[in-house]
Amino acid sequence: MADETYAGEFYCVKCREKREAEGDVVVSNGRRMAKAVCPECGTKLNRILGKA
Repeated sequence: MADETYAGEFYCVKCREKREAEGDVVVSNGRRMAKAVCPECGTKLNRILGKA
């Protein structure tokens, strides 16, 4: 699971739109999350992933 990445849709709260981005997968509090940066405004993006 080291150096795992996720490429897909994230929801940007600042832009209020879905954006395509690529980010790193981290495990926080037992949940897998993808963290990226919005290509339009530079805001941090988070997406909770499944357990698979």
